Amino acid sequence: MKFIDEIKINVQAGNGGRGCVSFRREKYEPKGGPDGGDGGDGGSVVLKSISSKRTLFHLRFNQLYKAENGKPGLSKAKTGKCGKDLVIVVPQGTIVKDEQTDEFLADLTSPEQTYIIAHGGKGGRGNKKFQTSTNRAPRHAQTGEKGEVRSVKLELKLIADVGIVGLPNAGKSTLVSIMTSARPKIADYPFTTLTPSLGVVQNNWDNPFVIADIPGLIEGAHKGTGLGIRFLKHIERTKIILHLIDASNLDLSNITNDYHIIENELKAYSQTLAEKKQIIVLNKMDIFDAHERSEKFESNMPGIEILKISAFKKQGIDELINKLSKMIES
Repeated sequence: MKFIDEIKINVQAGNGGRGCVSFRREKYEPKGGPDGGDGGDGGSVVLKSISSKRTLFHLRFNQLYKAENGKPGLSKAKTGKCGKDLVIVVPQGTIVKDEQTDEFLADLTSPEQTYIIAHGGKGGRGNKKFQTSTNRAPRHAQTGEKGEVRSVKLELKLIADVGIVGLPNAGKSTLVSIMTSARPKIADYPFTTLTPSLGVVQNNWDNPFVIADIPGLIEGAHKGTGLGIRFLKHIERTKIILHLIDASNLDLSNITNDYHIIENELKAYSQTLAEKKQIIVLNKMDIFDAHERSEKFESNMPGIEILKISAFKKQGIDELINKLSKMIES
C-alpha cells in the first residue's frame, strides 16, 4: 500500500427534507385541520480516527463524500426520516484543516475520536407548525435547509513515543526490526526506507511503547532536499528522539559532523524538535575500527550520555530498551 500522509477531500452534508402540506381527512371530519409533518434532518459528514489505519491512501479515489438527505415530512404530523451520517475513518494523528483558509479545525489523536466536518441541513417545518388563530388552514411548508459543503485538507502526523532519526544507512530499519515485530525494508543503500514505519516494543519490566523509523534525513532536508520536509513532521509528536549514528562511518577529520547535520535540520524545521528529549546511539559497533571512532566521538561530546549498540549483532539492545522505557515514564 502506498503511504499517503496528505490529501484533500470534498464533503457534502445531506439536505433537510421538505415539510409536508397535508390536512386531516377522516370519515366524520372531511375538513380537518393541517397535519403536515416536518422534514427529516440531513445527515452530517463525520471523521472518525481508528488505530487500524496507518495511511490516508483509502481516501484518494473519491471525488466527493456525500451524506444522505433527510426524507420529506408525512401526513398525520409524522416527521420524515433523518438522513444517515457519513462516517469517514482516518488514522490516529490526523489533523483537519479548511482547504480554502488553511484554518485548523481538529486534531484526531485518540482512538474512536470524532469530528463533524459538515453539518446536515435542518428539515423544513410542515404546515401544521404554521397554524394560528388567524390562519387555521395554512397551505405552505418550509423546504429543508441545505447541508454544508466544504473542502478540507487532511494531514497525518504519526503518533509514537520514540522517533528514530539519522542519516541514510545509519541502521534505523534494522534497529526497528530487532526491537519490534515490524518488518521494514532493509538494504545497504541510501533511502531504503521511503515511508515511516511503526513498531511496538515489548519488554518484561515495563509498559510497551511505540517506536517510529523516520526516513533518512540529509543536509538541507528542511528546505526539501532529499526526502525533504515530508517526514520531518512525523517527529513532532514523539516524546523522545533517538539519534542513531553509524559509528563505523564517522569522519575522523570532523568526528561530530554526522550528528550536527541532523541536529541543524531539526532546529531549522522547528525549535520544538530541537528541544525534545534526545538519546544518542552509536550503531554498528561490531565493525572494524568503530570503537576507535566512537571513543573520539565521545571525547568531542562531553557531558552527553551515549549508548553503543550493534543492531545487526543484537548487542546492547536490552540496555537501550530499558533506557528508553525509563525516559518515557519520566
